[in-house]
Amino acid sequence: MARWILGLVLAAVMAALPGAALADKIKNPIAIFSGLDKITGRIISFEAAIDETVEFGAFLVTPRVCYTRPITEPQNTSAFVEVDEITVSGSTKNLFGGWIFASSPGLHGVEHPIYDVWLIGCKGGTVVIPELNDATPAPQAPIPLQKPATPAAPAPVKKKP
Repeated sequence: MARWILGLVLAAVMAALPGAALADKIKNPIAIFSGLDKITGRIISFEAAIDETVEFGAFLVTPRVCYTRPITEPQNTSAFVEVDEITVSGSTKNLFGGWIFASSPGLHGVEHPIYDVWLIGCKGGTVVIPELNDATPAPQAPIPLQKPATPAAPAPVKKKP
């Protein structure tokens, strides 16, 4: 009985908060990373502009997008990153391509025996991008004006003899 009442209370609270399901984000031009060289034990912080490739050890790190949240929402910094490795022969090998999260560096991280790279944050963004959900009406496309159709002539009515 208590679970049922708790469920009703939670449903009522969620319905009363129309903005609770929204997850606005800020698109940032710079991603901030930390990298660990496991051989020397050194941790280096570095920045990379979106679509810029930065070399860290044998890694080539290229952020494609970096999102943060407005200060009024729970923080959830994430980035879509591509990581390539420069092999001994000089060629590059794709190691990782996907989303990484500053709050969970071990989730979807780059696995490598010598280097680790994780997202620290993003910076430089100023425009909030609102997320639409089912409760938010989508913007309507303009409806083109059309000439009203002329009424068709009525079909002749046949009479029975």
